[in-house]
Amino acid sequence: MSRARADEEEYWHSSKFRAFTFDDEDDELSQLKESKRAVNSLRDIVDDDDDDLERVSWSGEPVGSISWSIKETACSSTSSLEGRDSSLQKGSSSYAAFPKQVSSYSLSSLFKGRTKLPSFQSLSDALSDTGVKNYAPELRRPKAEYKDYSNDWSPKDTVRRMQRGKVCSLERFRSLQDKLVLLDEAVAGHDGNVITAVLIFLKRTLRREILFRELEVRQVALCHLIHFLKETGEQKLLLDLLRFLDRTEEVALSQYREHLNIQDVEKRREFLKVCIGLPFSAEDTSHIQDHYTLLERQIIIEANDRHLETAGQSEIFRKYPRKASILNMPLVTTLFYSCFYHYTEAEGTFSSPTNLKKTFKIPDKQYVLTALAARAKLRAWDDVDALFTTKNWLGYTKKKAPIGFHRVVEILQRNNAPVQVLQEYVRLVEDVETRLNLATKYKCHDVVIETYRDLKDRIQLTAYKCKVERGSAEEEKINSVLNNMQIRWKN
Repeated sequence: MSRARADEEEYWHSSKFRAFTFDDEDDELSQLKESKRAVNSLRDIVDDDDDDLERVSWSGEPVGSISWSIKETACSSTSSLEGRDSSLQKGSSSYAAFPKQVSSYSLSSLFKGRTKLPSFQSLSDALSDTGVKNYAPELRRPKAEYKDYSNDWSPKDTVRRMQRGKVCSLERFRSLQDKLVLLDEAVAGHDGNVITAVLIFLKRTLRREILFRELEVRQVALCHLIHFLKETGEQKLLLDLLRFLDRTEEVALSQYREHLNIQDVEKRREFLKVCIGLPFSAEDTSHIQDHYTLLERQIIIEANDRHLETAGQSEIFRKYPRKASILNMPLVTTLFYSCFYHYTEAEGTFSSPTNLKKTFKIPDKQYVLTALAARAKLRAWDDVDALFTTKNWLGYTKKKAPIGFHRVVEILQRNNAPVQVLQEYVRLVEDVETRLNLATKYKCHDVVIETYRDLKDRIQLTAYKCKVERGSAEEEKINSVLNNMQIRWKN
């Protein structure tokens, strides 16, 4: 037994375990860590099967050199922790939380954490209690990072930190001069997010008159603030700023945009009527007037069509029920609606397409394009034909399309027009190559045959013969053209 105790004494005095410490770590904390590791290392030399270990109690009486070592370690830890604040005392209270009742547990079972009652803890668990961990974390933050929480930053350094995404408090900039220097540094950094952040701070801490006066000579920051106010919808502050800058047209335009927030059509109409008198330019005033007139027309058309649809008095409303209201729709949508439901009405009615064209000065191309799409959707091919038929002063009729017949063919094909109708308008395409491409794409065989015949291209016509169905009328027509002796072929 004495030899075993001598070995233990030698082990404790020749221990190679040393705690790793940072340069800024406390010596007391290092001793605490080293003691913790030393106690945990007893698991390697203590075994439950050792019969010669004495059983000890928690009465505080020393039993053998191991008990003496533990007591020495606890005394060292207690002396090193003296002088700390009350939070450390609370954290270290776990050492005194062990019950004082007499127990017959072996020291080896305690070191190995084999507690038989829930009220006991192993010494290693006690050393790693939460209070100690909060006081002495495993890895402390480097001292350089504690500068992030400093408020002693210059405006230039503050802007640089904000550009890197660091959290910075701007409250330390109290004087007007410091705030303006901070704004100038943000503008010089060419970072829109930083400029906006500084402007929000200035908007909150400066009076409007001072803020507007200083921004008037800083155009970059002024543009950022105007854009920010528009995006956030701070309409009152935006109008005050624009009035201070004497931008009357922008003030009028900002007031006009408020109609988008008005849902009731009658209130919107009255609001637009008031907007006509705002100080717009002559061109903008004309647009506002057209907007008011269009909404007024839409209200009348909507009321009349709703009555016709409810009463079932109109065949077109029964065959093609309306899918949406015409209110607040754009001019082109309103024109399409009129061409779809009111195409044959006289020009004197508000819902007539020709009346809309004349009132709002719609160009011919836009009118023809919209009317063609509406009538083709209804498969009203006679109306489509009449749309492109014109008469000269001699009374001769001629087809003319301001949008080009190649676009007419594409619109008709999208609306599933029959081949006969497509062929009629493919023939009217002036460019030969475009005509052949369209005729081939949409299988207008007669147009292809006639075009190759007019070009006197026997090779291409013979090659196209392989693309048509055998025994079809198109093949017979090609054979008839190839056998025509009056045609002088180029090849």
